[in-house]
Amino acid sequence: MEAHMDKKSARKVYKALDSEYPEVSTHHRAGAPPFESLIATILSAQTTDKSVDEVIGPLFARYPCAEVLADARIEDVEIIIHKTGFFHMKARRIIDASVMLVREFGGRVPDTMELLLRIPGVGRKTANIVLYHSFGKQEGIAVDTHVLRLSRLIGFSNNSDAVGVETDLMDLFPKEDWGNLTDLMISHGRKICIARRPKCPVCTIRQYCRYFSNTS
Repeated sequence: MEAHMDKKSARKVYKALDSEYPEVSTHHRAGAPPFESLIATILSAQTTDKSVDEVIGPLFARYPCAEVLADARIEDVEIIIHKTGFFHMKARRIIDASVMLVREFGGRVPDTMELLLRIPGVGRKTANIVLYHSFGKQEGIAVDTHVLRLSRLIGFSNNSDAVGVETDLMDLFPKEDWGNLTDLMISHGRKICIARRPKCPVCTIRQYCRYFSNTS
């Protein structure tokens, strides 16, 4: 596969996406309560934002903090989060995460990558999202399925694993853009660069895109 994109072109792509999705930069969930951000991100795996949005209200109404969720019956949690899919695993993960928060961190979500990664069910993607949206920290780039797919299509990375893609993205983009980059790419992946049917003719970054260049 050809070499990935240079920093100058990557910067042009970022600016184009930033102009295309201004609501991402001005209305992201900065300042989201850390506990809610953590639990919602764990629940978001392999499901839609709509499904998560529909369950987090009832979930946090009944279990507003780590101390309460840590003592929850798994069957009760499963009923609430059922529509997010994989509800057996997710219920266990958010309860286990809450137990550790209570035992190790006084019920509070830690604000460092090292400590977040100690929590059951938390990987670098989840940790990066919580750090950025709840603490305003940019220690890495959250690589979800959209970011992974678009990075390879556009030409940001040749890696096929999340860690490799994150490393390439961190090298291509300045640190102050890391958190916003994830949200911009997710927005573009949902609206234009849709899996299996990308809308290349109306894509604002097609002139820089490796996939468009190779298929046009």
